[in-house]
Amino acid sequence: MTTISEQASQVRLATVRLARRIRAQKSDDRVTDGQMTVLMHLAKHGSMTLSELAEAERISAPSMNRTVDCLEVDGHITRTPDEADRRKTNITLTASGEGVVSATVGVRNAWLTERMTDLTAAERATLVAAAEIMGRLATA
Repeated sequence: MTTISEQASQVRLATVRLARRIRAQKSDDRVTDGQMTVLMHLAKHGSMTLSELAEAERISAPSMNRTVDCLEVDGHITRTPDEADRRKTNITLTASGEGVVSATVGVRNAWLTERMTDLTAAERATLVAAAEIMGRLATA
C-alpha cells in the first residue's frame, strides 16, 4: 500500500507531465508560455494593472513588465491610463491577443479531446471527477 505522500507524488508528476503537453499546444509558437499565461489571465479576468498581473502570476513587477512589453510590441495587448488613477496603467487584450487565446484554447481542447477518445467511458468519467477535485485543491 502506498502512503499519502507517495500518492501525492504520483498525482504531482502526472499533472506536471500533462500540463506540459497541453502547454506545448499553441496557435502561435512565438508566444512564450509566460506570455500565454498572461493573455489567458486577461481573457478570463479582463483589464488589469501590471501589479495585479504580477501578483496573480506570483512574479515580480519588473518580470511582468518585460512580458507585457513583448506582448505590446507584438500587438496582443494595449496599455491605457486608468481613468480613476492616472498613476496606474490598465493592460487590456487587443483583438490579436483575443485571437491568440481563442485559437490556442481550440488547439489545446482538440489535442486533449483526441487523446481522450482512446479512453473508455469509465476512464473519461474518472478524469472528469478528478478534474473537479483538482480544481478544489488548486483553490484551497
